Parts: sequence; C-alpha cells; structure tokens
Amino acid sequence: MSCILNIETSTSVCSVAASQDGQTIFVKEDLKGPSHAVSLGVFVDEALSFIDSHAIPLDAVAVSCGPGSYTGLRIGVSMAKGVCYGRNIPLIAIPTPEVLSVPVLLHHDLPEDALLCPMIDARRMEVYAAVYDRRLQVKRTVAADIVDENSYLEFLNEQPVYFFGNGAAKCREKITHPNAHFIENIHPLAKWMFPLAEKAMAKEDFKDVAYFEPFYL
Repeated sequence: MSCILNIETSTSVCSVAASQDGQTIFVKEDLKGPSHAVSLGVFVDEALSFIDSHAIPLDAVAVSCGPGSYTGLRIGVSMAKGVCYGRNIPLIAIPTPEVLSVPVLLHHDLPEDALLCPMIDARRMEVYAAVYDRRLQVKRTVAADIVDENSYLEFLNEQPVYFFGNGAAKCREKITHPNAHFIENIHPLAKWMFPLAEKAMAKEDFKDVAYFEPFYL
C-alpha cells in the first residue's frame, strides 16, 4: 500500500485528504464556496506537514480531473503538478463522476441492478453526466446532456437509476420516470478519492506531469 495526497477542486467545494494503506489520515474541506485560490495552498501545506511530521513517505498525488469548473480544476491540477515536481512522485487523475459515485456506493442501500448517474452542473438544463453500474463499470461515458423528459430512457426503462451531484436537482422536474431516484447532498470530496487512487496506483496508471490537462466544462 502507499501514501497518496488527494486534491479535489472540480466544483465550488475545495478539499484535500491524505490516505495511507487504504485509510484516510488527514482531511481538510471547505464547503462554503469557491475559495480554492485561498484555501487549497493552506490545506496542501497542512497535509504535507502532517505527512512529513509522521515520517511517512509520500508516494503519489491524485487529483480530480473533471469535468468541472475551469478555475477550480486549473488551481487543483497546478497544485498537484507542483507537488509532483517538487517531490519527484507520480500524478494520478481521477474522473470527477467516479469521485461523486463513491459515497453513494458506500453509504446508500442500492438494489443489485442499480445504475449510478452522477451529474455535474453546466448551464441551463445542461449537465455533464456518466452512467455506471455498482462496480463502477462504465455503461455510458461522460457526455454533455441537455436534459428533458426523454433523457436516459434507455436505462430507466430497464432498471433503477440514481441521480446525484450538483447538476441533479434541476433535473427532478424533467426526469419523472418511476425508476428515477435522486440522492441529495453528494459532493466530490478528496476523502472519497482514495479507493480509486489506490487502484490507479496498483495499476501504475500515471499521467505525464508536464502535459496532463483536466476535462474543463
């Protein structure tokens, strides 16, 4: 196992977490609004100080890579790259829809055939969304969707679909199929990244620190 610094800035929430051997050892979060430029550097400094003071070798940095806010992702990815350069460690990129799905899988009792549809707000009735099964196997890749009464019927006609994320609330009035379920207050947070980051670490699924770019909205 390893020690990974996790950074999540894809929405208005700013969060940093450190994980070691599959367990969270440090968490800092700001859910009050987009203050990444102020909060992120402080959170990362505190996380690195904690890691260093406990003589824990830092093995990688994982960053949520979108889709998401241009400003938030730019700040998060720049910080992640800086730590990777400074410590000569690899960079891991975790898709934001997968980060959103982790707390739903961990803390909600879903039927075996449930599908997950994390939604990231774009504009008007547009969202960026993906569809996964309970193993986080991709049933439909991330796409920009203009949501109406016919959206996701190919899935809703077959099995229950759970919608969540900051784009889901505005879709309630449009998506009224009996198989549609909405889960509130699901945010992409750094503490949800570590199972995904550990998996990427084991597979050595690293990004080129010099050329990596996130998925901006």
